[in-house]
Amino acid sequence: MLRRTGLLTVLFSLGFAALACAAEEAGVGADVTVTGLKFFSWSALAAAVAITFAAAGCGVGQGLAVKGSVEGVARNPEASGKITVTMLIGLAMIESLTIYALVVALILIYANPVSKLIQGFIGLAGH
Repeated sequence: MLRRTGLLTVLFSLGFAALACAAEEAGVGADVTVTGLKFFSWSALAAAVAITFAAAGCGVGQGLAVKGSVEGVARNPEASGKITVTMLIGLAMIESLTIYALVVALILIYANPVSKLIQGFIGLAGH
C-alpha cells in the first residue's frame, strides 16, 4: 500500500511538472502579466498540494503511533511512562515533517526565489 501511495504521489507531482513545462512561452506581443500570474498560481497550487500531502501523512503517522502506544500500554501497564515519553517524542518528530512542508509552502507563496527571475523576464519582455 505504501509503495502504491508513493508511486501515485510521484506520478501526480510529475504530472504537474509536465503541465508547467508545457506552458507556452510569452512572445513579444503576448501579455507577460498573464505569464507571471500563471507562475504564481502554479506556485500557490504546488504549496497547497504539498501541505495537503504532508498533513495527510502526518495524520496517518500520528494515528498509527498512538495506536501502537495504546496497545503497548494495554499489554504492559507498568511500562506506560516509558511508552508515553517515547510516543510523545515520536509525535514531535512526525509533526516536524509537516512544519517543514509548511515552511516550503510559505516560501513558494511569499518568498519564491524563482519569482525574481520571472519578474525580470516580465520586465524585459514588456519593453
